Amino acid sequence: MPIDSATKPPTVTQATLVKKARETLAYKPADVSPQRRVQRRYTMRRWSVRHARFLEWVYARFSRFFLLLHPFWKAVGYARAEAPVKFIERHMKGLMFDCRMCGQCILSSTGMSCPMNCPKQLRNGPCGGVRSNGNCEVEPDMPCVWVKAWEGAQAMRGGQTIFDVQKPVDQSLRESSAWLRVTAQAARTRDAERSHTE
Repeated sequence: MPIDSATKPPTVTQATLVKKARETLAYKPADVSPQRRVQRRYTMRRWSVRHARFLEWVYARFSRFFLLLHPFWKAVGYARAEAPVKFIERHMKGLMFDCRMCGQCILSSTGMSCPMNCPKQLRNGPCGGVRSNGNCEVEPDMPCVWVKAWEGAQAMRGGQTIFDVQKPVDQSLRESSAWLRVTAQAARTRDAERSHTE
């Protein structure tokens, strides 16, 4: 006997079941819930993407300034400078980009949208599950970081670097200063170029 559509029980999705099961637990995982991300800095993330060109300009000057300080970092010792620089970096980039301190910042290649905010931590483009409204497959209330990366890259002078293939995350660099690492690498490259021209 066919069931009338008016009397058919409503379908329950897997996500609804998981959510209800979570609500019955006394244990609430810290710092990983979708609700935490919803409350985080989407507003600042969106602002950073909208102003990607300006931030690209600021970053270019900031990196030159940091490179000028290389003799100071070298005299003090990069290891000693790590803690205070990392503290400032964490708070500044945390506010602007919801930084995860991966130690391998590629914001200048991703339209000022941090790919580490992707729940799948994809560093070379979006997954196949981006929603039609541009939001994340895993966290429906969160804008897909790669949709935002594309928007930001379109505004940047160096926006074509979004096509560069990024290496997998080196977990040994997590919680280290990307600013200092990039500065040390730039100083080594500069010194090598000078030695070749002499």
